Amino acid sequence: MIEQRGPTPVRTGIVDAARSLTVATGWDGVRMGAVANAAGVSRQTVYNEFGSKAGLAEALARAEVDRFVGAVRAALLAHGTDVRAGAYAAIAHTLTTAAENPLVKAILTSTRGGSDELLPYLTTRAEVVLNEASGALVEWADDHLPGADQAALAFAADTIVRLVVSHIVLPRSPIDHTAEALADLAVRLFSAAVRPAP
Repeated sequence: MIEQRGPTPVRTGIVDAARSLTVATGWDGVRMGAVANAAGVSRQTVYNEFGSKAGLAEALARAEVDRFVGAVRAALLAHGTDVRAGAYAAIAHTLTTAAENPLVKAILTSTRGGSDELLPYLTTRAEVVLNEASGALVEWADDHLPGADQAALAFAADTIVRLVVSHIVLPRSPIDHTAEALADLAVRLFSAAVRPAP
């Protein structure tokens, strides 16, 4: 059993190489030697760092979750106090990324996508990434809607995240149209959280 290690330039480079190869060709066809070549290290270095292909899969799945949630947070924060613009940016980013990246789609939808061998490592993180995405929305909305009811914010964020995932699974409109509609809905739900009780 290889000890879990924090990110280092070597480990990050290997995981990035594995990610690029996986997106391009699928995890089932990825070989440790090809990852080593792409990362500019020896095959033995890859094994020293991750122990096995399963260890590399675990690290790749974890890194993909971190990368995705970080990008969602950045999209939310890039628009300052403009709640709708932040919501649109985060939703559009999620829909676009899921459409282009089979790893992210597999994580978000817990369905077959990208690779049979890699799938268990991705789908076991679905609940984590959905919770973290909802948490990021709540934290961001709370910063921009002071005094909002926390339970109402949590419900609004969870609803938006679940609706985004449903549109990933069964898209009905172009991404920009869906993002526009969901951003409008997000504003309504978040605004409702700050309305005084009747």
